[in-house]
Amino acid sequence: MALVVQKFGGTSVANCNRIKRVADRVIRRKKQGDDVVVVLSAMAGQTNYLISLALEMQSQPDRRELDVLLATGEQVTISLFSMAVKARGFDAESFLGYQIPIETDTAHTRARIRNIPTDRLKRAIEQGKIPVVAGFQGVDNLGDITTLGRGGSDTTAVAVAVALDADVCEIYTDVDGVYTTDPNICPAARKIDRISYEEMLEMASLGAKVLEIRSVEFAMRYNMPLHVRSSFTENPGTMVVKEDESMEDVLVSAVTYSKDEARITVKKVPDKPGIAASLFNPISEANIVVDMIIQNTREGNLTDMTFTVPKGDYEQAMEIVKRTADEIGAESVAGDRGISKVSIVGVGMRNHAGVASKMFDILARHGVNILMISTSEIKVSCIIDEKFTELAVRALHEGFGLDKTDS
Repeated sequence: MALVVQKFGGTSVANCNRIKRVADRVIRRKKQGDDVVVVLSAMAGQTNYLISLALEMQSQPDRRELDVLLATGEQVTISLFSMAVKARGFDAESFLGYQIPIETDTAHTRARIRNIPTDRLKRAIEQGKIPVVAGFQGVDNLGDITTLGRGGSDTTAVAVAVALDADVCEIYTDVDGVYTTDPNICPAARKIDRISYEEMLEMASLGAKVLEIRSVEFAMRYNMPLHVRSSFTENPGTMVVKEDESMEDVLVSAVTYSKDEARITVKKVPDKPGIAASLFNPISEANIVVDMIIQNTREGNLTDMTFTVPKGDYEQAMEIVKRTADEIGAESVAGDRGISKVSIVGVGMRNHAGVASKMFDILARHGVNILMISTSEIKVSCIIDEKFTELAVRALHEGFGLDKTDS
């Protein structure tokens, strides 16, 4: 008998019929003798609908009140699911974030989980019930509702699995695993049977939408196996596990992209100690994540600083940067939202030279200009014009042999 945490995303519980099908699936697993804990997202589209309501009230909704609003989406799902389980002769008990409690910090709309006491969940399991946990939400030390940000239900599921010392965390979604790239862009994309935490972490950070990055961080830190599966089939999906030697045989495992990128350039910044900190500290304090950073030295002890932020944070970041630029004596600030990021990922890069140059050559041969470059041990990322995204993805996928049928 295993202890399994199963998370179902918004498309899996998009309506009452789908919720009933998920209930049937969970009960089948329960009948096999496993203990099952279920984590649910809000119904597909519900979070966006709630955000649209908030925007009718405030152009930039108060984050505390937004959390109160957004948390209602999961409340609806877990209650309906628990009813569906009970209607089938099994017992379930739903839990909101504050009822467990899932303890977080106070960063509203982007909270991070600090601790999950397991007494209530374990008691429900011992009583033969199926605990049903609201994903995406928690409670801070003031007793206020918090949410974990987009994709936060993945993080909830993995954190609950770790807290309970589960045997596996299964992430059910509308795709049947992790692919070598987005099949919607590249029909030749293939499902990956096994992938390392490190590769999945890079892919999640680079735009792959199958798993939320913090969920992969949790899993890697505590060595929690993840199984990414489709909620619409019984087929095995992709196992996300600790790296083994066979994974290094593959030079590049996947090509990812993100159109959620914006670029900001601060021109003619005084080139002296402390200036970078003065520029980036206010951005950090606003909980805006900076990705790539490039500094170009000019004559006269001046420099240009260019960096990228999520497109959704662009307006706020520009306000902060313009204010800071005046304070530090920079000449001007420019921005660009018409960019995207394409990346190649693979643990095999550690032991092979020339991967980056091959990527640059492939893009050049297809007329794609590179605006910024960032590398790590197992990935290379390039910022390009957004209009070339699909072309770049297909070219890189073919160029690194990912179109081939053997894994």
